[in-house]
Amino acid sequence: MAQSGSELRRTLGVGDAVVIGLGSMVGAGIFAALGPAARAAGSGLLLGLAVAAVVAYCNAMSSARLAALYPASGGTYVYGRERLGAFWGYLAGWSFIVGKTASCAAMALTVGAYVWPEQAHAVAVGAVVALTAVNYGGMHKSARLTRVIVSVVLAVLASVVVVCLGSDASDAGRLDVGVSGGAGGVLQAAGLLFFAFAGYARIATLGEEVRDPARTIPRAIPTALGVALVVYAAVAVAILSVLGPEGLGRASAPLADAVRTAGVPGLVPVVRVGAAVAALGSLLALILGVSRTTLAMARDGHLPGALAEVHPRFQVPHRAELAVGAVVAALAATVDVRGAIGFSSFGVLAYYAVANASAWTLSSAPAARLVPVVGLVGCVTLAFALPALSVVVGAAVLGVGVAAYGVRGWWRTA
Repeated sequence: MAQSGSELRRTLGVGDAVVIGLGSMVGAGIFAALGPAARAAGSGLLLGLAVAAVVAYCNAMSSARLAALYPASGGTYVYGRERLGAFWGYLAGWSFIVGKTASCAAMALTVGAYVWPEQAHAVAVGAVVALTAVNYGGMHKSARLTRVIVSVVLAVLASVVVVCLGSDASDAGRLDVGVSGGAGGVLQAAGLLFFAFAGYARIATLGEEVRDPARTIPRAIPTALGVALVVYAAVAVAILSVLGPEGLGRASAPLADAVRTAGVPGLVPVVRVGAAVAALGSLLALILGVSRTTLAMARDGHLPGALAEVHPRFQVPHRAELAVGAVVAALAATVDVRGAIGFSSFGVLAYYAVANASAWTLSSAPAARLVPVVGLVGCVTLAFALPALSVVVGAAVLGVGVAAYGVRGWWRTA
């Protein structure tokens, strides 16, 4: 637990917490995840979205119950530790930090690819440095910037929906909800689309910085998830109505292709700006989440204790933020991980599996355990429905974490 004088400042109300969650969810994923999901599920894309939403809802409800009970930085790392034991909390924290650090670098490179493709790595590093500086200045500054980013992204997505649904190219017949990709394709699409829903965890990982957490967190998490679901469903329907499942599956930039097909090519640059801003929002929220989980694990000795220090003025885990920013900047400067982070989805699903298992222990009543059970089964099913390479790499990453935990335990007892 935190020592006296090392707690973070509680500055976030319900509105700020919802914005942080939306900034995490309504990010670059919606600009990129629809194409791979359509390739997997074909005309079953919307069913895949519905399955992902059900699993996300269960995870959100489990996370909200736990966050209200344990309003500390670290999210599922803390819940697993308190409800299941130190190992399970560690495994959740490991999955989150490793997977999301790669996601941070990927989002930074996505910003670079949209802003200045020829200098993507340089722009990515600049984005990481700038957002780390914003986070270092305090949670209120991060929340303020996130509010601007969310407003811009929602405006761009609303424009895409209106243009697509109002065009002559729109055809409701393309919304056939059959399962041309088969049940396996629908589940794989759900696993890919789930990645775009996962941002509501950021509200839980920031639990130590939320005012009146027992009231705020259970309201903020489902609100943010509900808004994101409405946005995703509207965008998916609009894009499908113009491109159809086959066209969407072939598109490298689905939203840009859709507005071009809808007869408004002038909106393409706006969509690209929206994608870059959305990636910035995701990156900002990811750095927040990873640094808070790093703080929690450092407090317990799983990471260097120096990372648990809280800045006396800004009341942020400044060393953890600087360390995360440095690692992400190094990755963004040297490696293109945009095509190699499939294991991140696997890690996120493992993280939420621990959250659901933790929530299962809160009550012995069958009705209270229904949501965690559905969430746990859903997470495991979607994790192993992902492409084989993602499963193998994800399992290997978890294996490395287990080995590190074992070595640390042996070293302490030797």
